[in-house]
Amino acid sequence: MPAPLPIRSHRSPAELRRLARHERDGRVSARLLALANALEGIPREEAARLAGMTGQTLGDWVHRYNAEDITGLCDLPRAGRRCRLDEGQQAVLKTLVLRGPDPKRDGCPPQTGLRPAGDPGCVAWRARDLCRAVERQFQIRYSEGGMLRLLHSLELSWQKPRPIHPEASAKAQAWFKKPAWADAGRRRTPPRGRDDRAVVRG
Repeated sequence: MPAPLPIRSHRSPAELRRLARHERDGRVSARLLALANALEGIPREEAARLAGMTGQTLGDWVHRYNAEDITGLCDLPRAGRRCRLDEGQQAVLKTLVLRGPDPKRDGCPPQTGLRPAGDPGCVAWRARDLCRAVERQFQIRYSEGGMLRLLHSLELSWQKPRPIHPEASAKAQAWFKKPAWADAGRRRTPPRGRDDRAVVRG
């Protein structure tokens, strides 16, 4: 059986344990402890078992540690699943979302009740409507959650304008906000017993 790969000794086992205590990533902390145990003379298989890994896995981390020091013990970023829409299809989808839906073509029902200001018959995309539009145009199926994640990756925010009631009166709102004493033409007098109190900030 070949001898195990030597571990760089520029850091002592005590230093590796100290780094493991302050490490936020539990997997990196376990790798540091396994290296510290191996440097102290514990057999590699036992050091790996104490850290919850196999001897072969510890050998791989020794290679990474010797080559890249502590940074080599971190997991490499994962690319994740590729988007099912290519760049051209994503651009078409973004244009479609920004243009807004056509109720007759896309089947988006007009909103009732509360509507954004100045829009008598607002029509807005729903996640299910976009799923249908993408399946109809590209023959690719998305769940509603997947569609929302896709929109987020396209830097589209799932927000709507602040709604107002269709019967809201701007004149009534302005009158309601105006203090009653301003209508009476009187100067506002402070409440009794409170005029000598200082305003303390903070």
